Amino acid sequence: MVSTAERRIRPDSDLNYFLNDPEFSDRSHLSRAEITQCNSIMEALRRWREADRALSEASRRYMHLNDSDMRAIRMLIHAQKQGWVVTPKDIASEVGISSASTTKLIDRLVAAGHLIRAPHPKDQRTICIEVTPETAQAARETIGRQHARRFDAAAAMSSDEREVVVRFLTALTEADQPQGDLTVQ
Repeated sequence: MVSTAERRIRPDSDLNYFLNDPEFSDRSHLSRAEITQCNSIMEALRRWREADRALSEASRRYMHLNDSDMRAIRMLIHAQKQGWVVTPKDIASEVGISSASTTKLIDRLVAAGHLIRAPHPKDQRTICIEVTPETAQAARETIGRQHARRFDAAAAMSSDEREVVVRFLTALTEADQPQGDLTVQ
């Protein structure tokens, strides 16, 4: 019986991330070494995605937040840095949730001490939402430091290497746009 660790896809193995099926990926123009390099990239991306997921989960646990909460707080911190006023409607749009879910999210985050409601500076019929200084500081100390380490990894590359990475990630973003059955809502 093959263990889980042995089943893991390795760049130097005959197991590949994708079937060598011309319908999906024609590799006939690539040498074995080039296929190995491509698999090494896919493996490195997989490891990074696992690390990113673990970091996100650790951040959520540390701040006692779920994914929607984190998205809302990130948006609010960015907006506050820009001097923008954020309403519940803005949060709903950013996070992609209904107005009822947004009200529950805001109520929960206000009760937990992460957000405050404040009068809107120009429209007395509505309120604006702000991140508390304590939550902004906690995010800065945890997530901010992590983003700085990512920036440092990019800064350690040469200008040409960064251009290659940007070109690759842009192509990967385009390749990952939902197609076919995945576009059906």
